[in-house]
Amino acid sequence: MSEKYKVIDSTVPTFITITVVDWVDLLVRPVYCNIIDDSLNYCIKEKGLSIHAYVYMSSHIHLIATAFNGELQNVIRDFKKFTSKKLIEAIKEYPESRREWLLRKFSYEAQKSGRAKDYKLWQ
Repeated sequence: MSEKYKVIDSTVPTFITITVVDWVDLLVRPVYCNIIDDSLNYCIKEKGLSIHAYVYMSSHIHLIATAFNGELQNVIRDFKKFTSKKLIEAIKEYPESRREWLLRKFSYEAQKSGRAKDYKLWQ
């Protein structure tokens, strides 16, 4: 979630958009969507996330979600951190015609932000 938007009550359904940097069309391959699926399922089972509705778009994810075992923004933060690492690993491991461009792009975004270490995938 963006730094300027904060969740006031994690138990109230909240609309969340998680966007790939510069709206890069990353979520176009099943392997990447499977990583998102697995990560959301983990958050549901282990972190108390409840997803009321969701949709994957090519460059972003929309969720309507609540969290009952913690702060929703913390769950989303952890989700973004974990999926960022897993998606970068998948880009490196699986056939990807845009591999070099994607890795360069996410590396550049990390350098530009000054906070991310090697790659910045999510806005």
